[in-house]
Amino acid sequence: MSGAWVAGATRAKALVRRRLGEAGAVRLARSGSFEAAVETLSTGPYGHDVRPGLDPVQAQHAVAATLLWHTRVLAGWVPRQGADALRMLARWFEIANVDALLAGADAPFELGALATSWSRLSRAADPRALRAELASSAWGDPGGDSPREIQLGMRLSWAARVADALDPALPWAAGAAALLVARERFLQRRELSPRTSERAAALLGAEAADAPSLADLAGRLPVAAAWALDEVDEPEQLWRGEVRCWQRIDHDGWALLAGSGFGLEPVIGALAVLAADAWRTRAALARLARGVRGEDAQA
Repeated sequence: MSGAWVAGATRAKALVRRRLGEAGAVRLARSGSFEAAVETLSTGPYGHDVRPGLDPVQAQHAVAATLLWHTRVLAGWVPRQGADALRMLARWFEIANVDALLAGADAPFELGALATSWSRLSRAADPRALRAELASSAWGDPGGDSPREIQLGMRLSWAARVADALDPALPWAAGAAALLVARERFLQRRELSPRTSERAAALLGAEAADAPSLADLAGRLPVAAAWALDEVDEPEQLWRGEVRCWQRIDHDGWALLAGSGFGLEPVIGALAVLAADAWRTRAALARLARGVRGEDAQA
């Protein structure tokens, strides 16, 4: 075991202290106001980017930016294999930047060395050019140049690569893909393009990707993905699957951290725990901004 892995794993276990935790998220949800919650976050583990006076969109972005900062810090402590794994997981931030680009907004996240293809994608003048850049990059061709096709294609491409490259993250990627397909087809009632359907089939199986109903989809999913749709009987209940997905990521992350080794697993585990904490925090802020207080602000 190299000294870099020992240093990286040690740093990963130290970084997980930079979170609110479930009890802290409950306290945040009980804040007297959204503004009070932001003030609290500015003096805690999200203080790297959260500042008093941020509006709801800015505050949620700042929480995610702090997660990205933690990821960049961790990538600097691990050997190349670990940095490559973190870059793979950090593609969510590149997806978020492309979402902003498609919406005509400024890219919200500075990716630095964690970027996959952002320097090229950021120069695309329109969705057609963006598709061309994606097709010639590690993301692959999304199958169309509409914003919807680009966004779905990138998400499924990311899920497939995570599932293929990182064994501990396979059920997270497969479960998230199942939720994405279910939301698109049965909640939004929009059929998948041929390329998107092909990508979904690679992760979930052809029978699942073509399922005629939510119940059929749930029954046809492989074990690695089926858990995400447990107790989800109607499309309007898919939010339960998202909550379950983040709960599993958090639980599995702690299990990876609890191992006795100093390799890749505790590094992935630390990022999983930090990502789940950021999700809880952002969800609480979103609900508080709508005037919802109490523990329900985490849902």
